[in-house]
Order: sequence, then structure tokens, then C-alpha cells
Amino acid sequence: MSDYPIKAVIFDWAGTMIDFGCLAPVVAMHKTFSGAGIELEDAQIRAFMGKAKREHIKSILSLPEVSQKWADVHGQAFTEQDIDHLFNDVTPHMEEAAAKYSKLIDGAKEIVESLRNNDVKIGSCTGYSRQMMQPILINAANQGYEPDTLVCAGETTEGRPSPLMAWKILVELGVWPARACIKVDDAEVGIQEGREAGMWTVGVAASGNGIGLSEQDFNNLSKSEQTELVKKSAQSLADAGANYVVNSVADLKEIIPVIAKRISNNERP
Repeated sequence: MSDYPIKAVIFDWAGTMIDFGCLAPVVAMHKTFSGAGIELEDAQIRAFMGKAKREHIKSILSLPEVSQKWADVHGQAFTEQDIDHLFNDVTPHMEEAAAKYSKLIDGAKEIVESLRNNDVKIGSCTGYSRQMMQPILINAANQGYEPDTLVCAGETTEGRPSPLMAWKILVELGVWPARACIKVDDAEVGIQEGREAGMWTVGVAASGNGIGLSEQDFNNLSKSEQTELVKKSAQSLADAGANYVVNSVADLKEIIPVIAKRISNNERP
């Protein structure tokens, strides 16, 4: 077994390793709710990003303004059956959107290769169901990224922010202790997951849900506009408990050695 201090890194998917701006879930949720007569704002969708999609839908419906819209349109408050129907509807929309928005974020493949050169295991988890992940897995593999294991929403008794998905990954990888592992995520709930699991946590501020712009739209902003948006996103991730915050996964090359040294010094996250 390698004596490298970092044993595993667990990556989120959308906004972290693929889909700069975390656009696919927004597109899918808009289509799903629109089909039920409810027009949402992006912010209402993004407020709960990272949760399992059924919980994501329930959280959106629980917003007072959305609950009122639902009652106005459907003549009664939403029910668990309504949540089930919306979840069934969102799945094909998610598959379609995920297939479209599955380009690897610049630097993702390279950071994984560098970690594997040190015998670090690569885990992944997501708020997507396994069915939703199928087109993503194919497209990611075609681009050179295949994690050692994947845990999807619904495969543990609780999703984020509980640590159960992260712990399941460590069990499947045969890796311990959690304090020698890192969770990388663009959503606050994913950072909370890593913290609850006892891992080091790194938030990605520019490529993910916190800003929510495509790579092209983000690059079209002025430097001052980019700086202001990144600052706000980074602060939110730090407030959620991130040990470190970077712009994108490519910047992990600067943070990985720092965390490795701290683990070697017997520091804990």
C-alpha cells in the first residue's frame, strides 16, 4: 500500500468535474415545473442544488411563493403524490440535459491522473439518480474520466448533507481513515456532507452552482465582475465549512500538496 498521506478524493459531478455552471439540473427543473404549470426562477432551483432530486423538488415546492403558486394552479396544496409525479417527470429531462451538459471542466482529467500517480483512489457521488447518470458516465469516459466508484442519490438511506454517501464510497474503496480523504464539491450541501464524514473539504467557487454561468458567459465578464461573483460564491462555501476554496478543479494542484502535508503532520480537518 502506498505511504502517500492522501488515501482518496471524492468528487461531485455537475459544477465540479463536468458541466461548468451546473446548468443541467436548472434546465431539467424548469421543464419539469413548467409542465405542471409553474414557472420558476433560476434562484429558486439553485437554492437547493446538490440534494437528491426528489428532495430537491420537495424543497422547491416548500418555498412559500412556489407553494402558493401550486395551490393557485392546482386548487390545493401539493402532496407527496405530486412530488412523486414531478420526480418521474424530471428523470427524462435530467437524462437529456445531462447528456448535453457533460463536458469535463478544464483540468479535471489532469488532476485525477496526478492523484492516481500517487495511488490515490477516486470516488464520486451525486444528487442525480443512477439512471440520470448513465449518459454522463459514457460521455465522461469518452473524455478520459472514470472514477473508481460512484454512489448516486437514493442508494443510501439519507442523502446530503448526511455523510452516508461519502462513507459508502470509502467502504467500497476499502479506504480509511476519513481524515486522510478529501471531498471536492461546488455546493454548500456537498461541503457539509464532507465535513460530517470527517474529511477535508475543498469548495469550487467559479465553475459551480454558486455563480451558475456557463464557461463562455463567465469568461465574457470583466475581471472585476468575475472577482465579485467568485468572492461571494467562495464565502458561501467557506461558511458551509470548506477547509479550502478554489476557482475550479484545476486549482487543486496547488491545494493537494498542502493538505497532504497537513495529514502527514497528523492534523485533522
